[in-house]
Amino acid sequence: MLNKNRKTRVVRVGKIPLGGGNPVVIQSMAKIKTADHLSVIRQVNALENAGCQIVRLAVKDKADLEGFKKIKQKVRLPLVADIHFDYKLAVGAVDCGADKIRLNPGNIYRKEEVREVISALKSAKIPLRIGLNSGSVKGSGSNRSTMPERLVKSALDYIRMMESFKFHDIVVSLKASNVRETVAAYRRFAAFSDYPLHLGVTATGFPYAGAIKSSIALGVLLLEGLGDTIRVSLTDSPLKEVYTAKVILESLGLSRFGPEIISCPTCGRCEVNLVKLVNDFENRVASLKLRPLKVALMGCVVNGPGEAKEADIGVAFGKEYGLLFKHGKAVRKVRFSDCANSLLKEMENKHG
Repeated sequence: MLNKNRKTRVVRVGKIPLGGGNPVVIQSMAKIKTADHLSVIRQVNALENAGCQIVRLAVKDKADLEGFKKIKQKVRLPLVADIHFDYKLAVGAVDCGADKIRLNPGNIYRKEEVREVISALKSAKIPLRIGLNSGSVKGSGSNRSTMPERLVKSALDYIRMMESFKFHDIVVSLKASNVRETVAAYRRFAAFSDYPLHLGVTATGFPYAGAIKSSIALGVLLLEGLGDTIRVSLTDSPLKEVYTAKVILESLGLSRFGPEIISCPTCGRCEVNLVKLVNDFENRVASLKLRPLKVALMGCVVNGPGEAKEADIGVAFGKEYGLLFKHGKAVRKVRFSDCANSLLKEMENKHG
């Protein structure tokens, strides 16, 4: 589904359009030093297989620039060069084939330096992400300014500089580590500007907490029609970031990536090991290329039959057997031990 609510300019990262009502795009970031190009190539390819669409790489020295160039030659996904402190690295990354540059207004802000970066971007016809973070935002505004106010003012000031150079291929992010501040910053910025938004929460803490914080903040904003591309930032594998982002988009009905599994939380009425079944089934489905289906795995007779009937394919369990449903109709009984195989066979038949 398209994100049609907030109309923005369209910015292209490689062949991928951001904004303008196009589908929300999933991003992540390689978590290996870019100079280690072989390891990064493996990670980028794994991210592509997981469903990531754009990958950002940290570029902090000349060795990283050399690695970036080698990586770009070996991967299919668009690559974003993440630059801090040294504007010359941004110019170098453009020469190395970057599909987008990310600058932080908190540490690259001198007009003449920024002008050189913009000149390189214009020549290569690639966009810029203005990436603001609460941990590095410059102290703009009054002492009484809130963090969202400071983030937005810094972004708008930077944009005015870009526009003075006749440059408009811009994407903006305004990330705080606090959910309320992040939501407030994006809402406030959207009232002033029509540039595409890259959504995210920064420094989210433990992985489980980070997934929850990101889901709340991104979910609120996406439901309001704000956001054109997202990154779930986790202190964890980048693959977990992509999986979480996919669940967020699927939960909001903004994208479908494959089978949607619904399952009951289990209680004292459940007479099978549903937790094991769900985990095993999810792992098996993850490796398959299937069109979207709603699959229900239910553990008791209270809500089970109803949920299974509402799904494309579903099973509602009793003690040893479950009743298999297809498109609302009961088909046959299946043993618990053979449930996963039976479901996969039905799914493959549907799409075979």
